[in-house]
Amino acid sequence: MDQAASAFAPWAVLTLLGVAILLFVWEKWRFDLVALLALFSAVLLGLVPADQAFAGFGHPAVMTVAAVLILSRGLQLSGVIDILADRVSRALGSAQLQLIALCALGAALSAFMNNVGALALLMPVMLAASSRGGPSPSRGLMPLSFSAILGGLVTLIGTPPNLIVSGFRREAVGAPFAM
Repeated sequence: MDQAASAFAPWAVLTLLGVAILLFVWEKWRFDLVALLALFSAVLLGLVPADQAFAGFGHPAVMTVAAVLILSRGLQLSGVIDILADRVSRALGSAQLQLIALCALGAALSAFMNNVGALALLMPVMLAASSRGGPSPSRGLMPLSFSAILGGLVTLIGTPPNLIVSGFRREAVGAPFAM
């Protein structure tokens, strides 16, 4: 890479990220389209080699998140989420008890499945419970998110960074982290 190209690269990356962020904030285009547009722009500008443009999509962390989000959507469409929200609302009368129970469930689920998936499963439960007299969404979603993050730190599969670090450890030391 010559000096002019190496001086161009940081500004091109910053400009590309800035435009992508503006398009995300603008919300007129779907997020996946904006992300693909940014990726293709990076390839066209020579910032990302064309043969490596989609290499990250095969990483185990990405595949795990995608699979868990598909699973959580299926559970939501099947009605399991509504049944769970109804039982939580009936069993625990007060909004505080509902919030504590959902946060504990979020932490427990995210220890054994991806924390994004656990949160994706329980967010509709929290929203459904709040519509039935439970905690308001503004008071329940942030604690639920933090409990899912904390629960995900407990095991290897709980959060994508754990999988990534384990992969680096396998390359460096020869053995990944255990569960």
